Amino acid sequence: MAETTVVHLLRHGEVHNPQGVLYGRLPDYHLSERGRQMAEIVAKSVAGRDIVALFSSPLERAQETAAPLAASLGMEPTLDERLIEAANFLEGKVVAGFMRRPENYRYFLNPRRPSWGEPYVEVVARMRSMILTAREQARGHEAVLVSHQLPIWVSRLAAESRRLWHDPRRRQCELASLTSFTFDGDRLVSVGYSEPARSLIKGPTVPGA
Repeated sequence: MAETTVVHLLRHGEVHNPQGVLYGRLPDYHLSERGRQMAEIVAKSVAGRDIVALFSSPLERAQETAAPLAASLGMEPTLDERLIEAANFLEGKVVAGFMRRPENYRYFLNPRRPSWGEPYVEVVARMRSMILTAREQARGHEAVLVSHQLPIWVSRLAAESRRLWHDPRRRQCELASLTSFTFDGDRLVSVGYSEPARSLIKGPTVPGA
């Protein structure tokens, strides 16, 4: 009989970013106090689940989101570059109004690729590889992978055989949300979604965070 394995993709919590910068892979962007509370809520929400593997993007905000879960599970998260945020040529720019600035027009010529950063197909490929690694390590149990909005969202789109190009404002991947892939043996049978820290979310978040 095939084993059921669940791989949860956890988006990090809120980041302290008062300037509204698209921080991407930049260092020294840490969780806000609310973000730390989100991480604690997520850890409590999955405390009773059969989690045997924990992986995290190497970026600080992801590691800080993984920390309460690691403490409750009694395990160290494995850092893996495959979970990192998508590369973005606009990294470090203030988000407000950057699409109206002439010097940025060249980055928006092809939304299907997208021309502003790492191609969607490449993000999907590395995330799929990571999901399969986690599935093998956690066979018959559950794993949590802490990552970022875009990598999680395009992974879901690919799993559901939907087109990868999309409006970033319409991603269903809130702060500290869980996108859960359930496998029956090697076969993906469902994709679920939940927002354990929904009560702490205030207003829209920065795309690519």
